[in-house]
Amino acid sequence: QVQLVESGGGLVQAGGSLRLSCAASGRTFSSYSMGWFRQAPGREREFVAAISWSGGSTYYGDSVKGRFTISRDNSKNTVYLQMNSLKPEDTAVYYCGAGQVQPILVLTTRRAYDYWGQGAQVTVSS
Repeated sequence: QVQLVESGGGLVQAGGSLRLSCAASGRTFSSYSMGWFRQAPGREREFVAAISWSGGSTYYGDSVKGRFTISRDNSKNTVYLQMNSLKPEDTAVYYCGAGQVQPILVLTTRRAYDYWGQGAQVTVSS
């Protein structure tokens, strides 16, 4: 079992930055691939970013490429999402997920993840 807790959400003006954190319980964090998804009201949950167990591979959704950076610190059982140049359309609840080691492209799909956090609200005002 892995429990995930997101933090760092909040309200920010367009053009600003936020960093989300996702802290995981359990001693096997480093064996999991991790990802971030987001869900805006009335919309499907959307892939944002994924990172391999070692941190050596990352992948981003087209809408955040060049603005967001995913990273992880296995010594702290934590994955991060640095979000820069935020836009109002980035407003959503952001969820982190943990899944078994799989090819990075598979991590763009929700079915790749076995565990999810409760979500963190990010609101970007114009």
